[in-house]
Amino acid sequence: MCGIVGIIGTEPVAPRLVEALRRLEYRGYDSAGVATLDGGTIGRRRAEGKLGNLAQKLAFEPLGGTIGIGHTRWATHGAPTEHNAHPHATERVAIVHNGIIENFRELLTDLGKDGYLPKTQTDTESVALWVTRELDRGLAPEAAVATTLKALRGAFALAFLFKGEEGMLIAARRGAPLAIGHGTAEMYLGSDAMALAPFTSRLTYLEDGDWAVITPAGVTIRDGSDGIVRRETQLSQASALLVDKGNHRHFMAKEIYEQPETISHTLSHYVDMGNEAVALREALPFDFADLSRLTISACGTASFAGAIAKYWFERHARLPVDVDVASEFRYREPPLEKGGLSLFISQSGETADTLAALRYCAGQGQYVASIVNVAESTIARESQVVFPTLCGPEIGVASTKALTAQLTALASLVIAAGVARGTLDRTREAELVRALVALPSAVSAALGTESQIVEISRRLSKARDVLYLGRGPMFPVAMEGALKLKEISYIHAEGYAAGELKHGPIALVDEAMPVIVVAPSDELMEKTLSNMQEVAARGGQIILITDEDGARAVGEGVAETIVIPKVESFVAPILAMIPVQLLAYHTAVMMGTDVDQPRNLAKSVTVE
Repeated sequence: MCGIVGIIGTEPVAPRLVEALRRLEYRGYDSAGVATLDGGTIGRRRAEGKLGNLAQKLAFEPLGGTIGIGHTRWATHGAPTEHNAHPHATERVAIVHNGIIENFRELLTDLGKDGYLPKTQTDTESVALWVTRELDRGLAPEAAVATTLKALRGAFALAFLFKGEEGMLIAARRGAPLAIGHGTAEMYLGSDAMALAPFTSRLTYLEDGDWAVITPAGVTIRDGSDGIVRRETQLSQASALLVDKGNHRHFMAKEIYEQPETISHTLSHYVDMGNEAVALREALPFDFADLSRLTISACGTASFAGAIAKYWFERHARLPVDVDVASEFRYREPPLEKGGLSLFISQSGETADTLAALRYCAGQGQYVASIVNVAESTIARESQVVFPTLCGPEIGVASTKALTAQLTALASLVIAAGVARGTLDRTREAELVRALVALPSAVSAALGTESQIVEISRRLSKARDVLYLGRGPMFPVAMEGALKLKEISYIHAEGYAAGELKHGPIALVDEAMPVIVVAPSDELMEKTLSNMQEVAARGGQIILITDEDGARAVGEGVAETIVIPKVESFVAPILAMIPVQLLAYHTAVMMGTDVDQPRNLAKSVTVE
């Protein structure tokens, strides 16, 4: 996750910007830079690699000025070079950016007609050029930003520094978080409270769609319709040793809302967005083309990520997959072909059962790969190749952002496998990559269902049992939804394959039974609709999660329809995780349970 900082100060800001960026190093980065105004003119210093390289450059080439912006970049579009590092600048504006500008090619094509040409390989530069064109057309900075934001598609956070504007920064949030800090005669901007902790504890968090004009006197915030809005200022508890909840009541809520950003960050590791291709950075000890079978093992939520990946690998890469719960796997003593691939999924990288399964596979002569969130973990150290998720610390026991990051990494591996095995041609590879790149903004839109989900959860909290149904890749989504509800609300819930309804679970259905059906519009939806009719005929209270096309196709008998964006079916299981997470979270809140630390559960299960 790239890091953004900004300061309107009363003393030279360049060293302070670097100090703030150091507190964002945990987010991961491969280059860094700062820009300031000195005498009204934009000056920049950027460096590839760690912040020490930037600090060294500033020692030899200092930057003056009491206003500036800084950035740590994790490369998405363009190589991790100084040339592509942020801030990006024209003569009139410097910007830093976190996230993905999906339509940057369209923007650059339009800009090129007027002679505004890029000098880097990044999507970010399209925003700087667009704002510059609006300024050249006579617009003031505020109007130039407002016009530009309406032209952008994607999930992002942006900060703008303008030539000649010694007392103004502009910030915008669509998907990725931004916090504004209030000081004494100073104002601050940061990706999270950690960056601003040395300067202030008084923070205002921008909400999705907000943009803000920051001056020494304070901040004016506008929403996506450009109307002035008020956002609460609160005291942060962030320190060097504490991850902050931000403006959320629980860590779980914060982590649900971080997913547009964490998915973007994970994608940046695996996808060459400029060429619309998967480009794995890891040196593989195996060749996907030579594999006859893939074995996936994990526990809990991570096992459902593996179950979804089974559908993906078999359909798109024509690679047979076995998926096992790790706690059962090694006691089954399955025969494994030497030279096969075993893949292990774990947020912590310390899960005891998963580690035991890994060691069993290694002893059978398997290639061992892992998907983990902690690079220094035991599972990572004992793997021949590690595929990171890069989603930052996950505090809530019930996994949310780690799951969608795992699925994002798995989806990237599926594309790489399909290309290697000749089952995906270049056109289809590009289509699937575009679907992944569009996912963060779709997740951001899906988060907009929260107010409806709050009301549904109010009724759900009164249920004794809940049934979740899904078909195909949505079956593991249903199981994950049921697990989430169980572990934080303590309501009994089960996830079933929709086609299995008549083989037992339908006996449970009555007027008191909520049935949550996950069914986006795809080739399987018609079958799932017939199962829904069977539930409706018995008085079951159906809560349908679908897209716009699916909502139009449904007849009577549905109590509630939660509509999420229409996406390519390949990425639909990732998007469908958002409403099931929100349903579980708000139901638990209604019931007054300990959402972040549910009873009897631990974040990392390190004993069998």
